[in-house]
Amino acid sequence: MLYLRYTYPAVVLAALFFAGWEAYVAVSDASPLVLPAPSDVANGLWIERSEIARHALATIGVASVGFSLSVLFAFLVSITLHFALWLRRGMMPLLVASQTVPIVALAPLMVLWFGFGLLPKVLLVILVTFFPMVVSLMAGYASQPRAFRDQLISMGASRWEVFRRATLPSARAQFFSGLRISATYAIVATIFAEYAGARQGLGIYILTAKNNFRADLVLAAVVISATLTLALLAAILVIERATGRRYRRATHV
Repeated sequence: MLYLRYTYPAVVLAALFFAGWEAYVAVSDASPLVLPAPSDVANGLWIERSEIARHALATIGVASVGFSLSVLFAFLVSITLHFALWLRRGMMPLLVASQTVPIVALAPLMVLWFGFGLLPKVLLVILVTFFPMVVSLMAGYASQPRAFRDQLISMGASRWEVFRRATLPSARAQFFSGLRISATYAIVATIFAEYAGARQGLGIYILTAKNNFRADLVLAAVVISATLTLALLAAILVIERATGRRYRRATHV
């Protein structure tokens, strides 16, 4: 019931939006080549469901590998930067600069450098999703309770023990915030990489549909992309809530 209360307004607004879109297409007699009605998009999605599912699975595979590696690298880099102040001062400007490179320009270069296999797409996903998690973790580390840290130090705890018992737990909320931000980019980054060069995936499907002037199928692929992103966000929310009880028990022991 709690989930229903939070999702109900979004469902109502989405229903009103699609109803208005359907009505506008019917009244304006817009060409389906330019603006297909939601019913046409749904029909195209149903007819092409097998083909779209095949491409969607390829996108899910790339996004899963890239996003998982991005989380791992973000943890490793954030821990390294936390313990090495001089490295943090040198690396943070470079990490910020990496986010100024347009993904539209970077995706073709990745394909040019590494070919049409899995590697360029995974690297692009990592590059796009890596930064928000590192920044969130660094901010979380800085928010550690000073009193708790000082108490551990007075008891003879090492820097690693202080990090494990005080610093890392304090970054939990910020980490999940960064994780949610990164998750919204994971599927999009994968599709951009596929759009620039791949053998299968939603990016290739969108490109093929566009070249065939099938706006309904382009929008159908967009719907699947949005659905995958929402599913990833929902999975992160479930993990956050599932680990929340254990975290609260650990911090109150």
